[in-house]
Amino acid sequence: MKKLSVVIITFNEEANIARCIDSVKDVADEVIVLDSMSSDKTIAIAREKKARVFVGDFKGYIDQKNKALQLASYDYVLSLDGDEAIDEQLAKSIQYAKKNFMFSAYSMNRCTNYCGQFIRFGTWYPDRKVRLFEKKIAKWGGLDPHDKVLLPDRTAIFHLKGNILHYSYESVAAHNRQNEHFSTIAANSYRKAGKRTNPFKIVINPLWAFAHDYIIRAGFLNGKHGLVIAFKQAQYTYKKHIKLFRLQRKQGAPVVSIHEAKNNSNNMKSETDAATPSAIIGAR
Repeated sequence: MKKLSVVIITFNEEANIARCIDSVKDVADEVIVLDSMSSDKTIAIAREKKARVFVGDFKGYIDQKNKALQLASYDYVLSLDGDEAIDEQLAKSIQYAKKNFMFSAYSMNRCTNYCGQFIRFGTWYPDRKVRLFEKKIAKWGGLDPHDKVLLPDRTAIFHLKGNILHYSYESVAAHNRQNEHFSTIAANSYRKAGKRTNPFKIVINPLWAFAHDYIIRAGFLNGKHGLVIAFKQAQYTYKKHIKLFRLQRKQGAPVVSIHEAKNNSNNMKSETDAATPSAIIGAR
């Protein structure tokens, strides 16, 4: 059986890190935690769980995940965020795959817990992610904060049964804070990448985000949380485009969100794009 490194990036995840590490105990040959100088008990808890803990400056989600990847001792890596865990079915699937890794990359579904309810419909599920892969062929890319695994063209990806459980939003207020924070990061990333927006996109794209999640992808089947999520998807899309539009007009310093003005921009926990698959064969 081949060995597997589990790498986890964290910032102030004392409420989640024990669950994350415990969930991989039957599949991990080592657990590595790369922390962004947490001010809570994240580091202490990770050490109690026998993880190898490293601490470093946070310069972006993509950069941090690539740093964590380089800390792995073994050829195959499972990459998680501190607010994630794997369910029993996924653990069994990974155990079976470890007997003889036949593929260079493996995908799995991610199921997000929103205010205590696992979301099974809409654009948030199945939310397929490539998270288990051969270290030498993969790297993290994308545009912060929406990272994805980049693989060589024609890489075969095998889909594993089971779910990554994503304990992302304990309240609507937490979702609002993340929308504010992530839309700022996205606007600055898009500007640096040369992407542009316009008044038409500012109006139409949020409407499409709502319709796509709530109607086309049947988010209404999630009940009242489904309506909230669809609205927040539209809100995030609007914020992202309006901030990018302001940057285009100012051509000045990066946008600073209200949340960042009150807190260091490094005090938000790592999240990944919660609306689209992380990677497909080749690249998204």
